[in-house]
Amino acid sequence: MDVELQILKHLPRDAHPTVAIINEYCAEDKDLFKEVRNYECFKYLHLGIMSPIKRKSLPEIAKAVSINSAQSLHHFLANSDWSVEELKQRRLNKLKKALDGNAIKVVIDETGDRKKVKRLIM
Repeated sequence: MDVELQILKHLPRDAHPTVAIINEYCAEDKDLFKEVRNYECFKYLHLGIMSPIKRKSLPEIAKAVSINSAQSLHHFLANSDWSVEELKQRRLNKLKKALDGNAIKVVIDETGDRKKVKRLIM
């Protein structure tokens, strides 16, 4: 049965695969999402953020990952019932485990960011 028919009939289905590394990275958090469509949007957002597109807006991410409309990504972020706090905690725990007690320093350097500046020419 094709995916569109499964969606229309709300039949259970597996999430569409993306890039292997995104599939693997997001798989650990799959249980946070009750609906497969929300999990797909979660993966598509990761894929879009990692893509080489210049603007990381929802419409640009939707184009990059071949979604017809950015509306599904917007609804996922605005209305979906997954726990952002649970995801943050899981990622923090994963980072702590990877660091294994080693100290790190985080340096935020914005000097490489392009600025929107109007220059006066005299």
